Amino acid sequence: MSPRTIGVTELVLRDGHQSLLATRMALEDMVDACAAIDQAGYWSVECWGGATFDSCIRFLNEDPWERLRTFRRLMPNSRLQMLLRGQNLLGYRHYEDTVVDQFVQRAADNGMDVFRVFDALNDPRNMAKAMAAVKATGKHAQGTICYTISPLHTVEGYIKLAGQLIDMGAESICLKDMAALLQPQPAHDIVQGIKQAYGDVHVAVHCHATSGVTFVSLMKAIEAGADSVDTSISSLSLGPGHNPTESLVAALEGSPYRTDLKMDKLLVIRDHFARVRPRYAAFESATLVDTDILTSQVPGGMLSNLESQLKDQGAGDQLQAVMDEIPKVKAAAGHPPLVTPTSQIVGTQAVLNVMFGPYKQLTGEFADLMLGYYGETIGPRDPQVVEIARRDFRKDPITVRPADLLEAEWDALSSEAAVLEGDDGSDEDVLTYAMFPQVAPGFFASRHQGPRSVALSVAQMEAQEAAEATAAPQVAGPVRYKVSLGGRDHAVTVEPA
Repeated sequence: MSPRTIGVTELVLRDGHQSLLATRMALEDMVDACAAIDQAGYWSVECWGGATFDSCIRFLNEDPWERLRTFRRLMPNSRLQMLLRGQNLLGYRHYEDTVVDQFVQRAADNGMDVFRVFDALNDPRNMAKAMAAVKATGKHAQGTICYTISPLHTVEGYIKLAGQLIDMGAESICLKDMAALLQPQPAHDIVQGIKQAYGDVHVAVHCHATSGVTFVSLMKAIEAGADSVDTSISSLSLGPGHNPTESLVAALEGSPYRTDLKMDKLLVIRDHFARVRPRYAAFESATLVDTDILTSQVPGGMLSNLESQLKDQGAGDQLQAVMDEIPKVKAAAGHPPLVTPTSQIVGTQAVLNVMFGPYKQLTGEFADLMLGYYGETIGPRDPQVVEIARRDFRKDPITVRPADLLEAEWDALSSEAAVLEGDDGSDEDVLTYAMFPQVAPGFFASRHQGPRSVALSVAQMEAQEAAEATAAPQVAGPVRYKVSLGGRDHAVTVEPA
């Protein structure tokens, strides 16, 4: 019996550097690897979406649509893949259905093949329109399950959600573990359950590496029938990033599974990003392994954000109290998965609860979460907190799909974008403005100046290395010196503090 082929989605061009280098990698540091990536034999190449769109216009003065067109041109043989936040698209609010249609159509026209559609609350209503829009373009719609742990989240519940996504047209299902919480046995059981219930549907598994257990989770998912898994090339992997691509290839040798990836191409990709990574040292995550998230369920990026918030409030010593408060806030909100934007919303409210007392102050976002304006949660929301949100913000709770309350906005967005300096009149620019109305005007005005890399140049790296080489050596132990003072010699011993 020949080995079963496991597809691999390479993440280095999107989530790999988003997780490890704060999404700061410039296109110029990716293009030279694209030929090898295109020839390596991946099932798909994730290269767009998530935070990359925001980072392009906020930090890099780079047009994200041009980045997509460049990837399409340089990787003609690859399925290009993106991460799409359902009705939120790539922004942080719900968009009216016409905007969703326009965005998906433009992304498809510019070269996107696979749309991984998710919702922070796992509310199928918030994914339905985006899924339908992808289907209308003839591209691949991948329905996504955000994995989390709570008393209400069960293997059976995840299997049921997969069925709902298949019913709305998903060609494949992704089990997305954004916080490295997916342990081996649940990974096996969920994948096996989906395959047994829905037959030939393609199942992909996405895990971060932060907790140190998820490489085993990928292997157990493969044994249970997963058709593809996500990895990142080894020179940009591990920590809060992802499991290494080459390690997966090696782990499957001699097993009933194989990847069909070309190792010679993987080594070219590896060496390229090994040269590139040091240029972004200023943006490196300090996390290597964080097993605390298996109990706290707080992703590393969320933890660093909480620390920053507390320091700004002069309450850096309150971190543990906030960590203890997060599960309580999460439960009060109906146990939403902690992923953008719910992780930020729950975390910030936990900080306010510790600083001022439980629910004495609510953020507008947390009030909207409690009142249903982000969608439906798996569990009931605390009615007392719902009443506080209703009273403080003078808004009634809703049970309908949030986007059903939005009025048509495409014409207004087009008119607003058209008067901005540097707007090129394209639908793509309207969409850029729609996603980030505060950032887009500055980007449009400066776009003609071309991309700006925030990485160290080769000259800067060489100068830094030279400075380190000539710096005074560090004292490792006591050193005796002779000191002359007032014509007399003194013996002095110096020890490191």
